[in-house]
Amino acid sequence: MSDDNRNPAEEADIAANAAASEEAEPTAEDAISALLAEKERLDAEVASLKDKFLRAFAEADNVRRRAEREVADAKVYGIANFARDVLTVADDFERALGAIDADARETADGTLKTVLDGIDLTSRALTQTLTKHGVAKIEAEGTKFDPNLHQAMFEVPNPEVPSGTIVQVVQPGYTIGGRVLRPALVGVAKGGPKAAPEASADKTDAA
Repeated sequence: MSDDNRNPAEEADIAANAAASEEAEPTAEDAISALLAEKERLDAEVASLKDKFLRAFAEADNVRRRAEREVADAKVYGIANFARDVLTVADDFERALGAIDADARETADGTLKTVLDGIDLTSRALTQTLTKHGVAKIEAEGTKFDPNLHQAMFEVPNPEVPSGTIVQVVQPGYTIGGRVLRPALVGVAKGGPKAAPEASADKTDAA
């Protein structure tokens, strides 16, 4: 059938089919827009996965560091209770040696000297063993009182040293790994020298 013999209804159908075909075929702009939208979706998904990975990695690293710290602390402080009990033995050795007059120790001979030397050597060996495991004696006498390291047992009137100075150690204190294992029991000076009042100094300058 030639084009001239088409009736108006057929012409309308052909025109409608052609328009529908044109609308169904995507244009280049539509394709580009679709690709850009897909790219944005994939970029957002990649960013989300990257964020989750970084968070998981950071958490795993924190767990690892915490575990390493706990292991290190266990090595240092795991013997704290045992070391605290051993300090009682060290105190006994120190008291035993301190109970003997210095002159008597110098003049001792025979079996007595052997016993005293043995006690002294054992005490030194015990101190060295404690030091080897991170236990250190707190040197308190002559220093300023520190409530973090010392425990005041009494006050001693002593005007020759600044107030708050430790003048007597009743029981030595110890630290382990930098932490206080046992505070030192001390006597603290009271009423030491005072600084000159500023008012007096001003009057002197004025004069």
